[in-house]
This record gives sequence, C-alpha cells and structure tokens, in this order.
Amino acid sequence: MGQSTEELRAEIEQTRQSMTTDVDALQDRMSPSAIVERRKQAARSRVLGVRDKVMGTAHGVGSSTSGTAGSAKDSAAGAVDSVKGTAHDTVSTAQDKVQGAPLAAGLVAFGAGVIVSALIPASEKEAVAAGHVVDAAKEHGQPVVDQARSVAQDVAAEVKDTATQAAQEVKDSASDSAATVKSEGQSGVDEVRSQTSS
Repeated sequence: MGQSTEELRAEIEQTRQSMTTDVDALQDRMSPSAIVERRKQAARSRVLGVRDKVMGTAHGVGSSTSGTAGSAKDSAAGAVDSVKGTAHDTVSTAQDKVQGAPLAAGLVAFGAGVIVSALIPASEKEAVAAGHVVDAAKEHGQPVVDQARSVAQDVAAEVKDTATQAAQEVKDSASDSAATVKSEGQSGVDEVRSQTSS
C-alpha cells in the first residue's frame, strides 16, 4: 500500500524529467525568435506558392530566395508580425484571381504600389522638387504653346482662305450650270413650240 522512498524518488524524477521536456518544448514553441521564424517560413511558402501558380515553377529560385531571406532575418522580424494578417488575405485573394496570368499579377502589383504611394505623404524635398519641375515645365513649355498657337492661327487663316476660294468656285460653277440649264431649257421649249406650230 505504501510506496518506498526509492519508488517515490524514482517517480518524482520521472515526473521532473517529463515536465522538463514539456517546458523545453513549450519554451521553444513560445520563444520570439521561433515564432518569427515560423511566420517567415509560412509567409515565404505562401509567396512562393503564389509565384509558382502565377509564373510557373523555376528551378533554383527557392535556394536563392531562402539565402536572401536568411540574410534579411533581423530586419524582417518586426515587419512579418505587423503584415501577417493583411498579407495573408491579400495573398489568398491575389492567388485566386491571378493564377496563371503574369500580366494580371503585374497590374495588381502596380496598382498596389500606386495605392501605397498615394497613402504615403510627399516629403518636403519631393514637394520642392515637384514645384521646380512645374516651374521648369511652365518656363520651357510657354514658347512651345506660343509657337503652337501661332501655327494654329496660320493654319486657320489658310484654311479660311482656301474654303472661301472653294465656296466661290462652287458658286460660280453653280451659276454657270444654272445658266446652261436655263438656256437649254429655253431652246427645248422653243423647239417644242416650233414643232407644234408646224
């Protein structure tokens, strides 16, 4: 009924060993670096899966991607956690919609870039540079606008003169035709009268 001291110590040691194994496994599973590594691996596999579905498979790309991802481990650790939810939804949606269509994938990526760039406000340097570009465009563009306006006015004047001449020629031709028809009609009437009189 009672256990000996040796048996109790053996049981305690076995329980302690089991608990140590469980705590080590739990600690490994819950350590921040292990969590980051698992999330990076999951994101990497999703991205590679989408790329393979969109572009087809390519040999040797996986090894270069994992090498690059390994070197960027420290800088990507924080970003992976913050982007995980959004990236998962975006990847799933993009994966469903662009499977086998590289052009569509490129357009989606371009659109996403435009949206992201629109959300990020312009820096002071960018605003100043944009102002300089606008000023330079106005300065260099004004002579071109003036020259285009001058050419357009010259063309309009030539077209007006040509149109006036063409209208006059049509009017003259119509007048001549009307006179010809009138004279032929009159001669026809005279001929019919002379035939009915005789």
